[in-house]
Amino acid sequence: MSFLNKLSANVLTQPVLEINLNRLVENYKLLSKIIAPATPSAVVKDDAYGIGAEIVAKTLYEHAGCRHFWVAHAVEAERIVSCLPKATIYVLQGIGADSLELFEKYKFTPVISSPEMLSYWKKHEIKDVKPAIHVETGLNRLGFREDDLKKLSSKDLKRFSLVMSHLACADEKDHFMNEHQLNCFRKIKEKYFKDIPGSLSASDGAFLGDEFNFDMVRLGAAMYGINTAPYRENQMKNVITLKAPVLQISDLKKGEFVGYSATYRANTNRKIAIVSIGYGDGLPRSLSNVGKVFFKASDKWEEARILGRVSMDNVICDVTDVKNVSVGDFGYLIMDDYTLDDIARDAGTIGYEVLSRIGKNTRYNKKYVLSAR
Repeated sequence: MSFLNKLSANVLTQPVLEINLNRLVENYKLLSKIIAPATPSAVVKDDAYGIGAEIVAKTLYEHAGCRHFWVAHAVEAERIVSCLPKATIYVLQGIGADSLELFEKYKFTPVISSPEMLSYWKKHEIKDVKPAIHVETGLNRLGFREDDLKKLSSKDLKRFSLVMSHLACADEKDHFMNEHQLNCFRKIKEKYFKDIPGSLSASDGAFLGDEFNFDMVRLGAAMYGINTAPYRENQMKNVITLKAPVLQISDLKKGEFVGYSATYRANTNRKIAIVSIGYGDGLPRSLSNVGKVFFKASDKWEEARILGRVSMDNVICDVTDVKNVSVGDFGYLIMDDYTLDDIARDAGTIGYEVLSRIGKNTRYNKKYVLSAR
């Protein structure tokens, strides 16, 4: 190999997003045990939080036995229906004139969340489909208030196959809202929907206790590895690895500035690495001057702080104390020892948002890990 070829052999430019589907399945199965005997269901809205709804749904269907799925919109359900031949797909945003054709074609289960939507459903009712109803218990977002429920006829109340609500503060175990919403849901279910299954909890509610599980739990963020119960050690396995190659290594002299708006100035001579990832890849810009990139040296992770502003395509990080880093080496931004929750904390946001932003980005070399079982 010539000297020139040696120099260019490790030149890489594209960030890499790895999704470990084996761990996703393990998380789903562990959560299923935690909530038993309630039925587990999988939330795959927003393209499965960005990492690929079709492959996630297919994997959970074939390798975990999941038969109930939740999406936000009917167009999302359409993308996964072909790989879920015997599953029920609930559509959280419900049904309207812009989605009726898809409901008629595929028999999705709409979640009816307002009197207006119920009126629309009654005019366009689809044979062999019994919708779910969303009731409001304290979040004050979507859902029938009790004043609305009082106006429904007995025939209307029998239209539904499931009653659901959504907890506002389930990530805080002792928050008063949890007990308040539990009691409210119990009363509504007993009074109006005694004979149909109920679903109150999503991932965070799964850890509050059996009384919150009812008949079905909607498993989302925890399944993807996010700690939805931060008051306890995360039992979920990390599913996401995010890494990007070093494009260049340079010396930064004392007094020189870094990045747009010159928000960092070196107080000593430093060595910097330019890593091929930025806010155009979904990396939060709020990681400017506070974020971290990790490099593997032998069996140890070495931390390199992000210097200056996160730009659209690159971050600049301080590798002065990182041993043997070279162009073409990968810097890691999410991995087992620095998870979605960790990067979200440093960015001042939540793991849900980070995953959604990076997952759907088309600039990644996206790799799925799924071994035969």
